[in-house]
Amino acid sequence: MITHLAPLAFLLKNPDGSDMSMMDLFIAGKQIMWPILLLSFIGITVVVERILFVLRENAAREPEVVEKMLESVERRDIDGALAIGRKSKDFIARILVYSLSNKEFSLSNAFVRASGQELSRFSQGMATLDTVITAAPLLGLLGTVTGMMRTFGALGGGNISAAAGTITGGVAEALIATACGLLIAVTALLPYNYLNARSERAKQEVSDASHALEILLKKSETMPPFAR
Repeated sequence: MITHLAPLAFLLKNPDGSDMSMMDLFIAGKQIMWPILLLSFIGITVVVERILFVLRENAAREPEVVEKMLESVERRDIDGALAIGRKSKDFIARILVYSLSNKEFSLSNAFVRASGQELSRFSQGMATLDTVITAAPLLGLLGTVTGMMRTFGALGGGNISAAAGTITGGVAEALIATACGLLIAVTALLPYNYLNARSERAKQEVSDASHALEILLKKSETMPPFAR
């Protein structure tokens, strides 16, 4: 988070005229920097975990297995479809296995239950990441307000030359807090949109599997015995 604020070091100087280090910038941001830092850690943790999850799910995808299962369903070979699906780690295959295993009771309810459980895995952490994106700039704005309050409080003292350090410190607090809050929000927004798009694609894949399963089951039921 702080390493992206290096350009501010050319604007904010130490009393001796040297450029402020990243730690100096953090300290100049005052107390509001701690919750901002905490938010950045939470955001990074969620993004890394979610990206690893998506990579694992993409690696486990086996569309050919799903197609073979549907072909077996079309031939009314439910046991064969279950045997194929139970060997796969594909989340669509798991949904089909659960649905076909309980189709005598309620195929639609079984599919809804299985798909809900699988899709909930894709949405985990999204609410937390959304909170980080929303709260980070608000905390930055809070830092701006407190910094400006500190600045105007120093101006109200009358002796501007004596309060120059407090005035510049308040402006620095406002700038740094705002920059950090916006940086966190913008940085987290990119993976959030990607993860959200991946979740939507998973929903479409589940919906397509649902329609295909329903069509093939109806087709197999109406197929003449000699054509099976």
